[in-house]
Amino acid sequence: MSATSSETYINLDVAVIGGGIAGLWLLDRLRQSGYCTALLSKGPLGTEQTVASQGMIHGGVKYTLTGTLSGASEAIADMPAHWRACLAGDGDVDLRNTKILSDHFYMWSSSTLGKLTSFFASRALRGRVEKVAKSDRPALFDNPAFSGSLYKLVDMVVDVPSLVANLADNNAGHIFQLNAEHQWRRKSKVAELQLGNGTVIRARQFIFTAGKGNQALLQALEADKPEQQIRPLRQLVVRHNNPYAFYGHCLGAEKTPRLTISSHPSADGRMVWYLGGSLAEEGYQLSDAELIAKGRAELTQLFPWLDFASAEFSTLYIERAEPKQPGLVRPDQAYAEPVPGLDNVTVAWPTKLTLTPNMAHQVLEQQALAQQPSPAAADAQALTALRAQLSPPHVAPLPWETT
Repeated sequence: MSATSSETYINLDVAVIGGGIAGLWLLDRLRQSGYCTALLSKGPLGTEQTVASQGMIHGGVKYTLTGTLSGASEAIADMPAHWRACLAGDGDVDLRNTKILSDHFYMWSSSTLGKLTSFFASRALRGRVEKVAKSDRPALFDNPAFSGSLYKLVDMVVDVPSLVANLADNNAGHIFQLNAEHQWRRKSKVAELQLGNGTVIRARQFIFTAGKGNQALLQALEADKPEQQIRPLRQLVVRHNNPYAFYGHCLGAEKTPRLTISSHPSADGRMVWYLGGSLAEEGYQLSDAELIAKGRAELTQLFPWLDFASAEFSTLYIERAEPKQPGLVRPDQAYAEPVPGLDNVTVAWPTKLTLTPNMAHQVLEQQALAQQPSPAAADAQALTALRAQLSPPHVAPLPWETT
């Protein structure tokens, strides 16, 4: 911290702005690399996009439903192995306190898969897809009413609140919640952040990892690039009494899964099935009543042997933010690039939960080329000043626990 006659400054190597999975993972990597860094969040950790995710760490097989490999499928093929190493304590981030909901994912169809059957068995997908024998079916499909095709993927599902809490614990004392009175200042090509009491945070690099909030941060600094796009989704939350925790994609006629199911614990003890896929992508155009009716019909058709009569259905609207792409297509890669016209601001989107390590790696490479870490004494001084003014945020609850 340094002072002038009119203002007090807190100096950081890197200030990470945004308390979702992207910012938390990046903070961990930056700290391990020795940088004087802190994360500043506008609200609870994981709010909106992170806690609303299904927790899927996938290797891109769900992007191969055309029967060919794509840029998206190949960009993330190695991600499950990367995450598994971290969950075992052997990766670049220690995730040993993160709960794994499932160490695999299923892909199924209520009919035969045609040309996909031979594609899934091809050398290109060896080790990523495995056909499930009838004797090895999970309990949910151990029913004579099911006669379709079933495959097992190397994908896994993590409990997102425990993931956020794990990263927060790893970096305790370096995470702060901004007060409502903070404001951004631009001095020529340099950004600064002024807190409500007048203290100014200066950083050799501000990294914006605030998801949808990145757009407002850029606007506050009079920057219009890079642009972001929003993919609106309305997912379905189903509380029911069926005894099956299940994680899988149902295949339909489209290039994306017809339905994606993940299962999550609920505070009331009931099972929660969280439904995504094409149902959620189409759902934002439907009313809540229309989406619930469609979701109930889908479940009845796909699982005629289950009883959903007493199930409780609710909807969850989500806006997923990404860097803008031609034709608004999904980006294949994580994104981290400097902001044109500003010397000390970078914007980053992981674009998918599973690509978060890749996004952090991009930022670390850029940072290493630009500067060396400050001495440890500078880190301690800056953090002491921040702790005197700002409090740590808590972890956001799962969205269906707040309604």
